[in-house]
Amino acid sequence: MKRWLTVLLVSVITFGLVACSSSSSGDDDSVVLGIALPSATHGWMGALIQNAEEQAKALVEDGTIDEYEFTTADNPADQANNVEDLIAQGVDVIVMLPIESEALSPVAAKVKDEGIPLVIVDRELTNDAATVVVKGDNTGIGTNAGEYFVEQLDGKGKVVEISGPSSSVTKQRSDGFRESIEGSDIEIIASQSGDFSTEASLKVMENILTAQPEIDAVYTQDDGMALGVIQAIKESNRTDIKFVTGAAGSKEVYEIIQEDGLIKATFLYSPLMVMDAVIIGADLANGKEAESAEVVIPATPVTKDNIEEHYDADAAF
Repeated sequence: MKRWLTVLLVSVITFGLVACSSSSSGDDDSVVLGIALPSATHGWMGALIQNAEEQAKALVEDGTIDEYEFTTADNPADQANNVEDLIAQGVDVIVMLPIESEALSPVAAKVKDEGIPLVIVDRELTNDAATVVVKGDNTGIGTNAGEYFVEQLDGKGKVVEISGPSSSVTKQRSDGFRESIEGSDIEIIASQSGDFSTEASLKVMENILTAQPEIDAVYTQDDGMALGVIQAIKESNRTDIKFVTGAAGSKEVYEIIQEDGLIKATFLYSPLMVMDAVIIGADLANGKEAESAEVVIPATPVTKDNIEEHYDADAAF
């Protein structure tokens, strides 16, 4: 009897170990979604990371997918390695926001060669590896901002542009703005990169304020940069600048708009876009066809007139 109980106990333990192993690695019928994002703990990217994982968890809970593999990286090489690992794990789809478009395009091509659907968020690749691209309307941000400037300045004035670092995003936002003010008497008297950084934009704007005795308004390509710009303006005690605009739709900027502060408008480029990307990825992983190869989130202008439609006190960003 004791020997029989021992054999039974060993059998139960062995079965338990096999069951645990199968659960942790997934079986051939499970639907697994892979996610490869840059690292961040705050700001736009921090909110995007949080949104991505929350959406993936929700899809597991409702049974749309069985599990997800979530990775982040500080540099393009590490992100490429993360994607290689996801390929090796045999995930059914990969959702990726490339740290650098050119650097991540080769590993994206490998994803395509393996027959794995690839959903790209925000920054486009330099090849055709993406199955679907989900992005904000960068040209629309510049276009809508330019229209706002023409309206608010009655078609004339001296303005400053604080742009992002050299990239397709920056170029599209600059081109849209310039095209939109073309034909007016609005003059861009200074255009410098704020590197999508509050601190860098503060320093850049300090220098511009010293060099330019007359400025009517400032177009910034990012809410974080707008915050640095208004700090520089306040510290300089300049009163000639009528308004500053941002881009993204952050809670902090919304609150400044609500309070009728110096930032009067921003243009949507929401980190919520990644939730659309994860949902599309889950559909592809389940064998559904993509409705479109490109999903563009509108660059809706947000001003005091419609701020209540967009402000969320509990938002992560």
